[in-house]
Amino acid sequence: MKLGNQTRQKDEKSLRRKQEVVKASSDPSRKHRSNNKLVSTPTEKVMRSRLPDYSVYVLSSRQKLQCICFGGALFFGIGYLFYHHWIISMILASGAVVVPKFWRQHMLNRRKASMNLHFKQALYSLSSSLSAGRSVENGFREAIQDLRMLDPEARNDLITELGIICTRLEYGEPIEDALQDFSKRAGMEDITNFADVFTTCKRTGGDLVEVIRRTSSIIGEKLDIQQEIAVLIAQKKFESKAMLAAPILLLLFMNLTSADYMKPMYSGIGMVISTFSLIGFGVCFIWITKIMNIKV
Repeated sequence: MKLGNQTRQKDEKSLRRKQEVVKASSDPSRKHRSNNKLVSTPTEKVMRSRLPDYSVYVLSSRQKLQCICFGGALFFGIGYLFYHHWIISMILASGAVVVPKFWRQHMLNRRKASMNLHFKQALYSLSSSLSAGRSVENGFREAIQDLRMLDPEARNDLITELGIICTRLEYGEPIEDALQDFSKRAGMEDITNFADVFTTCKRTGGDLVEVIRRTSSIIGEKLDIQQEIAVLIAQKKFESKAMLAAPILLLLFMNLTSADYMKPMYSGIGMVISTFSLIGFGVCFIWITKIMNIKV
């Protein structure tokens, strides 16, 4: 219970800091107009740079160390299985420095998938609020409450971002500018398209209710297709992982049960064969990973 309270307090402090940044960046005294365009001062640019950038994922020092240690142990074990040579195994273990890069990309993809799902739910909530006659600003505030009902811990990025947008609105910044800034930092096609369409409708007097309803419907259909594809290829993904693990497990089994039989593999021409086998294993890993990475 104490841990949960501490976590909520940290989240609230983080949100307050972001709101202070937004307040500073939205201060009218920091802006001036030139040729009917809103121009930001250098101070405002610094303030905006402190807002979260969802197109990148930054690993902590601890996470990087964990990735390197895990990758080093894995590569060292594979190298020793193939060569039974400590120096070669250590050289292969040095390849663990690239593991944080792949883990960062994996976490970024998970973060974007989570935000996309929450964005779909927020659009449904916003569409319902506008259909009930609420203003756009109140619709965004209502979306925060609806997302908190789905996620009581309020740890998802979209709740934080909607809070930032609402804070900007309180300080007089146009909602179009707040949405455009969010879409640039998110770097996601669905959010960018929604921000562009919303801005156009807001400035030209389009039917916002119908636009948001259609947008949420399209994004929902896209997510449903992605989930269907994920279900269809789930078994194939498991089979691909089993195929990648099979050579390692077979080699480990042979070393444990028939060590004398495997001795020729670790001397002379056997080392050359092991090298080509390891290269082929790496190529298969990259090939299978690309095949299973289906984008909609």
